Amino acid sequence: MREPVDLRHQRIVAAVEGRGTARVSDLAAELRVSVVTIRRDVEELARAGRLHRGHGVVHSTLPAQHLPPDRGDSGGGSATADPDGDTVAVVVPERHSYLYETLHGARTVLAEAGLRIALHIAPQTAGAERPLAERALAAGARGLLLAPRWRTPAVEEADYGWLAALEVPAVLMERRPRAGSALHALDSVCSDHWYGAHLAVEHLVALGHRRIVFATRDDSPTARSLRAAFTEIAEEHPLVEEWAWALSSPGVGKDGPYTAHETADVPTLLRELGATAAVLHSDVDALMAVQQLSENGVRVPEDCSVVAYDDVLAGLGTIPLTAVAPPKAEVGRAAAELLSQRLKSGYGTGAPVRRVHLLPSLTVRGSTRQPIAPQE
Repeated sequence: MREPVDLRHQRIVAAVEGRGTARVSDLAAELRVSVVTIRRDVEELARAGRLHRGHGVVHSTLPAQHLPPDRGDSGGGSATADPDGDTVAVVVPERHSYLYETLHGARTVLAEAGLRIALHIAPQTAGAERPLAERALAAGARGLLLAPRWRTPAVEEADYGWLAALEVPAVLMERRPRAGSALHALDSVCSDHWYGAHLAVEHLVALGHRRIVFATRDDSPTARSLRAAFTEIAEEHPLVEEWAWALSSPGVGKDGPYTAHETADVPTLLRELGATAAVLHSDVDALMAVQQLSENGVRVPEDCSVVAYDDVLAGLGTIPLTAVAPPKAEVGRAAAELLSQRLKSGYGTGAPVRRVHLLPSLTVRGSTRQPIAPQE
């Protein structure tokens, strides 16, 4: 599926604001689109006042005193040592608009603390974060904010050793290491995805829905947390009569440890279950599901209510989607505050490890309503 223009624009703005200045060619390489496409996007964003356009470069519209110097690394360049020792490295996955919003929150806090950001974009390969972090530390970074991709539990555990051995403060964003693991004592800030799932279910149940389909991605810690939360909540809720879980992206998981039922498309699963509602992670998958339902003659919300999880693009659909919104920017702010405090107090001083949970919120839009024939 081609990436929506609004999402690409959001990623461009996030990348430029994170660095202050970015080259058009670098943005094209990171977003995997042509330079011509990026130039067109930049022109639109400049007309809207969201960016300043230069010759081959793009500048943020934020005040200069709040911008870090352009010390970022997209994964292929070399970093320059920081003579002042006031740089914090931020490592996030490429093509991940959710975490780019988290970066916005972190940037302001770090700037106010007199800390510069060196942004590193990790490619979509297992273990990509470690060499970027090591390069940043060699260049003089005093601390790390990280959001490893961790597509599978095995990939996650493979990172535990080197992360636990870090000799500088580090805070994980939207990542919660396994209890009792080597990283159990690492500071982390996460959205409470159990509570987000709870909000979605309670909203639908209050409208009268009793049979619900849940669908999540198979490639992130958030997806795994949501699947566990939906399973627990649906099994224990006295008003949920029937429920089922499946992968939200069509075609994924065919070779993985999933049953045919778990890889079925949403319209099929809704029909088999007699369900009147669905909760889908993420926004893009939810928007695609609405299109697919329409092609199958299923009206949203008349025949099926839909709740999206992420709320990055959910409000932009032909039918604006009711959505659960994790506090993305607040996660970044809280993580940056933790890191800043660690740096001020001195690393290894014995201060308690902090594991912060922030509660998501629910925004009700036009994709949910009472079922036409409420189930008894």
